[in-house]
Amino acid sequence: MSGGVDSSVSAALLKAQGYEVIGAMMRFWPDNKKDDCFETCCSPDAAYEARRVADQVGVPFYLLDYREEFQEKIIDPFIAGYAAGETPNPCVNCNTRVKFDSLLKKARMLGCEFVATGHYVIRQGQALLRGDRNKDQTYFLWGTPKEAIPHLLFPVGHLEKPQVRQLAEAFGLPTAKKPESQNICFVQGDLKEFLAGHLTARPGPLVDLETGRVIGEHAGAQFYTVGQKKGLGLWQTHLERYVVRVSVPTNEVFVGPRAACEWGGLEAREVNWLLEPEELPEEVEVQVRYRTKPVPAQIEALSSGRMRVRLKEPQFAVTPGQSVVVYSGDRLLGGGFIAQPLWNGHEQTLIESL
Repeated sequence: MSGGVDSSVSAALLKAQGYEVIGAMMRFWPDNKKDDCFETCCSPDAAYEARRVADQVGVPFYLLDYREEFQEKIIDPFIAGYAAGETPNPCVNCNTRVKFDSLLKKARMLGCEFVATGHYVIRQGQALLRGDRNKDQTYFLWGTPKEAIPHLLFPVGHLEKPQVRQLAEAFGLPTAKKPESQNICFVQGDLKEFLAGHLTARPGPLVDLETGRVIGEHAGAQFYTVGQKKGLGLWQTHLERYVVRVSVPTNEVFVGPRAACEWGGLEAREVNWLLEPEELPEEVEVQVRYRTKPVPAQIEALSSGRMRVRLKEPQFAVTPGQSVVVYSGDRLLGGGFIAQPLWNGHEQTLIESL
């Protein structure tokens, strides 16, 4: 229970369906931080709201200490990803390594049959399917261990958000009108300020791919992401430029026109499949960002948990550290972390001409 409306309604629905429900919230915020250091979904205030909901529903509530594990498995890799020039998504790691691994193991050890969450996901047997298209969260669950799926429940997965809020009102839950949290839970305020507190900023050259010339100065390569347009300080040149590549070893940021950010494929690492590899269809659909439209693609399995993806339609800002998620229709098949984008004819032509 996160203290939000989705997990609150999930608890109420399960209780109404006759389940024996135990409310639990994972404590992530450290003692040496002020109370507002975490966003609404993980804050001390959220724990208070979750306890109020548990009381209203009539179920016990426990606050579980996951501070050290969250630091080790989520925050440290997040910072390390930016230090390496990637743009990580911590929600994927949180689901994969904490909620549906560590928490599920603890629940099973305590005799619980399921872990239920407020994700907008539908489980049918061993398959995970898209929920409400406006709120679908399968994109963040590609790393779920196959053996965990039979022990997961998603009570609001078949509903749309307005329906969930209506149910919260009907159940009399105090979270019915609570706004959603859109930010990274452990980043309070500006992401760049958060990273600056953990990474050393080294200004360096902003290089134009079309000319090979230095056209500006960046504040530190690790603070930039592929596809970024704002914050480059190029407004005086009247150039419409986007970040195409980030090189932390040389401390260079390469920029170019939008076409240079269109990629025909990618290579991914740490790939996880929710079905046997031989069951994969020849053609699938993939998403390279949460809010992008899925596009047809072909998958080639590589060694060491890697795969190569060839896209039928070029995609903008295929970014190392983000997730590539594989679907067949509404069914989630798996995914991986983007290691590098591939097949950008525009950039290759520019590089060869320099």
